[in-house]
Amino acid sequence: MPPHAREIRPTPNGDHHRRHGLSAAPPLAYYPRSSSSSASFKGCCCCLFLLSSFLLLLVLAVFLIIFLAVKPERPQFDLQQVGVQYMGISTSNPSSLDGTSTAVSPSPTTASLSLTIHLLFTAVNPNKVGIKYGESRFTVMYRGIPLGKASVPGFYQEAHSTRNVEATIAVDRANLMQADAADLIRDASLSDRVQLRVLGDVGAKIRVLDFDSPGVQVSVDCAIVISPRKQSITDKQCGFDGLSV
Repeated sequence: MPPHAREIRPTPNGDHHRRHGLSAAPPLAYYPRSSSSSASFKGCCCCLFLLSSFLLLLVLAVFLIIFLAVKPERPQFDLQQVGVQYMGISTSNPSSLDGTSTAVSPSPTTASLSLTIHLLFTAVNPNKVGIKYGESRFTVMYRGIPLGKASVPGFYQEAHSTRNVEATIAVDRANLMQADAADLIRDASLSDRVQLRVLGDVGAKIRVLDFDSPGVQVSVDCAIVISPRKQSITDKQCGFDGLSV
């Protein structure tokens, strides 16, 4: 062996190193990236949630400011006129009451009522913005018994305006049982007055900047008295959401 040579011995793991030279580099360590990716994803979700909440609160605040500035009022929907186009009463006996004859049996077993009435409503919008009405349905009743229905298509009403809405209720031989038939015949023949009730619900929404407010329900409750002999209305009393109008 040369005098200046140094012996290099293998280490137990098979590597060679010099006693006074550079030591062998330690093995590289690898760490999983799942924890950092999960934290980043959670941070993005939190930011999106905060941004969405802020935008939602901003929209609600703007809508509330506009809503308070407009100061919306409940629309008015009232029955102005009722016209009788036809009214006829038929019983199980030969006699009938159709506007020309009053000779009827005092105790009929059944009776049928045929009726055609024309309703004229007035919709009043006192607000600074428009109102969107949904489809309205009206029912005519006799002593709590539904006789016929009518519907009015939805429409849009401009601000500070009044609009007439028409509907026709046609009743074709609505059958009444003995007790109700006797009351109907007695009212028509002896008193010349048949009292009916017109009920309806009108859905309305106030529209602000193409946004519709929550629905407002307008109820119509009218009691009308019809003279079979004159084929006309003799009395009318209406209520608006339970209040007289």
